[in-house]
Amino acid sequence: MVELTAETEKPDLWDDPEAAKQVMQEKSRAEGKLESFQGVVTCLEDVRTLFELAEEAGDAETEKEAGRELAKLETQVAKLETACLLSGEADGNDAYVEIHPGAGGTESQDWAQMLLRMYGRWAEQQGFKITVVEENRGDEAGIKSATLKFAGENAYGLARTETGVHRLVRISPFDSQNRRHTSFASVFVYPEVDDSIDIEINPADLRVDTYRASGAGGQHVNTTDSAVRITHIPTNIVAACQQDRSQHRNREIAMNMLKSRLYEHELRQKEAERQKQEDSKTDIGWGHQIRSYVLHPYQMVKDLRTNVETSDTQGVLDGNLDAFIQAALAYKPE
Repeated sequence: MVELTAETEKPDLWDDPEAAKQVMQEKSRAEGKLESFQGVVTCLEDVRTLFELAEEAGDAETEKEAGRELAKLETQVAKLETACLLSGEADGNDAYVEIHPGAGGTESQDWAQMLLRMYGRWAEQQGFKITVVEENRGDEAGIKSATLKFAGENAYGLARTETGVHRLVRISPFDSQNRRHTSFASVFVYPEVDDSIDIEINPADLRVDTYRASGAGGQHVNTTDSAVRITHIPTNIVAACQQDRSQHRNREIAMNMLKSRLYEHELRQKEAERQKQEDSKTDIGWGHQIRSYVLHPYQMVKDLRTNVETSDTQGVLDGNLDAFIQAALAYKPE
């Protein structure tokens, strides 16, 4: 911290704006970590004092307050433990989260929308800024695809373990005979790249398509070809954006997303060289899921990588994912 502070006080710091920006960001992250640690220390001292007062006075109300503060302390410590697991090259970056339904039509599209809501709630709990970059609604219900952007400290590092296939078992609200259905949807998380990361793209390798936006956004929706889809032909990686009224702006955002996906693609290739891992872009179906959400005949959400499970299915669907994420970050495949 002392060295970073000294760097920021150098008179020639802003001679190189990009380098200065990185130093300031690193200093801000270090200050945030230090503040979090000091908050835990302060909370621990308060809890200890409250328990001592309760014991001395035999005060049940003070003991209850101490218990509440202890619960807060445990939450803070869990967040610090999770932060300590974030050591990846891009863990501190903002994140894009793509959601796609598997086969099954309306049933899977509705499940994809449930995941969209779940991740939105989770991001709110983390204090992230949420942007709906692209949303393609289903014909009857649900979504055919959606992309969210989460902006905040360690957004990618926390969200990246959600990449994979998610399986839902429930009584279908779309089945007049009330039969049990199994649905699948895939989640793909990749980091936003900043200006310090140079991603070279040959324009000849791109195919750019424009189309009419189909999500919420005002009178321009379905009246102009403002939405943009860019395909990187060599890798078949696609980025789409319809969040802005301007086609030019949507193209700029889609291009940044494409760079981010290509960067994430490179990160995965590097990781694959270090250890054997299943490709996250597998079939959206049986045998590839990372987590099962069972709503009938019993209530259970289970992560199939770490075996973490809970019967609080509604809490999970409301965004309570921290236990799964922390366990996945700590998980080391054999």
